Amino acid sequence: MGGFKKFLMRGNLVELAVAVVVGATFSGLVQALVSDLITPLIGAITGGKQPDFSKLSFRLNGSEFKYGDFINHLLTFLIIAAVIYWLVVMPMTRLISFFDRDKKTTEKECPECLSDIPIDARRCAFCTVELTVVPANDRPPA
Repeated sequence: MGGFKKFLMRGNLVELAVAVVVGATFSGLVQALVSDLITPLIGAITGGKQPDFSKLSFRLNGSEFKYGDFINHLLTFLIIAAVIYWLVVMPMTRLISFFDRDKKTTEKECPECLSDIPIDARRCAFCTVELTVVPANDRPPA
């Protein structure tokens, strides 16, 4: 029983559970954004008609292939992917690059193995090559 409790209390499991709940909620939010705002916007651009391909199909040997429904789902996926990219991925990428700007002032690249090492290091921790240290007042501004 102790092992099970330890397993449940591990950080990764709790973080994963929170991520699933937030992801499910976010999915509903994005679907509402697409169906309530983006799709009507497309309808307004295309002359007041919202795109609906669900009635498109063909028959082959008595079987009905509803390719129009597939097109609807494909368009919904592409719209959701675009919305997520522009409203989540791009801002997060910019935010991360904003916080990573200070990293360049505290680290430098080893000339031999190209690993990131502290700027005041005298020897690379990865390839052990000896390095020349530039005094702090002689360094170019970041």
